[in-house]
Amino acid sequence: MTVDHLKKSMQILIVDDSPEDVEFFRLALAECDGEHAVSVAQDGVEAMERLHRVGQFQGAPRPDIILLDLNMPRKDGREVLAEVKADPELKSIPVIVLTSSSSPEDVVKMYALHANCYITKPIDFEKFIGITKAIEDFWFGIARLPGAESSRRG
Repeated sequence: MTVDHLKKSMQILIVDDSPEDVEFFRLALAECDGEHAVSVAQDGVEAMERLHRVGQFQGAPRPDIILLDLNMPRKDGREVLAEVKADPELKSIPVIVLTSSSSPEDVVKMYALHANCYITKPIDFEKFIGITKAIEDFWFGIARLPGAESSRRG
């Protein structure tokens, strides 16, 4: 069975205050094989509202995966990660920290808060495409995610 055979459409929540980085990810995703639904939260407060489906986000789909920047206004990614992993309803959602920080302290702290992966954002778009394809191949093709089993083939 190949990775391509396992891929399916996934719900992705991007939590990032940089419109340029969000657009980079959308463009890179367009280069990938799968078709994915992408939602965007511009800061940690909006991310938690989406995840808890409150206010204007009452009908929001539960994401299969979260791509989380660290440095944002109102509530940063460190706080969001801690809240998500402390919440029994949310803690099973994989959180990939995708940030410009390459600080060893941030890496250690994010894994201590139970991040599923830590990736430093590349500046070069071709490298960004490569990282996006690797995320898609692993998380949407190889890894088994909670709630996705009923829709997997094979």
